[in-house]
Amino acid sequence: MTAHTASRRTITREDISRAAARIAGHVRRTPVIDVAVPGVALPVTLKLELLQHAGSFKPRGAFNTLLQAQVGAGGVATASGGNHGAAVAYASRQLGHRAKVFVPEIASPAKVARIASLGAEIVQKGANYHEAFALCEDWIAASGATNVHAYDAETTLEGQGTLARELEEQAPGIDTLLVAVGGGGLIGGIAAWYQSRVKVVGVEPATCNALHASMAAGERVKVTPSGLANDSLGASMVGTLMFDIAKNHIAEVALVPDDDIRNAQRQLWRETQLVTEPGGAAAFAALLSGAYKPERDERVGVVVCGANTPLDVFGQLFG
Repeated sequence: MTAHTASRRTITREDISRAAARIAGHVRRTPVIDVAVPGVALPVTLKLELLQHAGSFKPRGAFNTLLQAQVGAGGVATASGGNHGAAVAYASRQLGHRAKVFVPEIASPAKVARIASLGAEIVQKGANYHEAFALCEDWIAASGATNVHAYDAETTLEGQGTLARELEEQAPGIDTLLVAVGGGGLIGGIAAWYQSRVKVVGVEPATCNALHASMAAGERVKVTPSGLANDSLGASMVGTLMFDIAKNHIAEVALVPDDDIRNAQRQLWRETQLVTEPGGAAAFAALLSGAYKPERDERVGVVVCGANTPLDVFGQLFG
């Protein structure tokens, strides 16, 4: 289950359009709303991808992968501690496949329960994600199960890129789009669609800064992620496919501390009455905190990408 290394490393708009046609009927066309943000002159467009099936954007890539795969007796397998596992479980159930999701011992109990509720078999072993990943790789080799990579496969990026294609139809006047980054599958697909016609800005927690560090170094580098959004944005290294795209089509990467992410979760609730997980609110945090400061005439969009947080934990934000 190593990173995808096929010879074709360019994700085209045509690829993404074909993916959109392929997954239509399997994923939701999520809505957009405009909100006022203090200090920002023009209304900000929120793409509410947290309303996607399984609570995040990830079913787009999961369906695009599985609808092209020849799934055999080994079923489907992946490693994940959260949203990707839920998406693969959901897509597999909808398509009639058995799914096995390997999660580390440190995974959020709420997210493990979410994956199980969507019909996947859970294998909770390994001290961390990398150990769970290795166990999953061994299982795929032994069983012939179909792998759905979380962020470093062409089919994944093409699927995630359908969000941008959809958003361009809904909000064609956006100048800049803020996108949270973990392993980079979402922002890679988005940047591949826009091809620099819209300014794409990555947003990472200060303690989960794999893309920021890699862009600064000019090559992919490994980091040790931690902090509030670690369960969804805590990749130790961004994918090879997305980094090729990032070097050409991602304008910058803003960093936000955990307190600003918490504030963004609170503000999104007050403004929209939507429950967001920390990773889902990270991009909005960059705008609220001033980590990204738009020009006066700049139309900004924000992808609100995930909702999977326990309500009791969310409620503590207001205690």
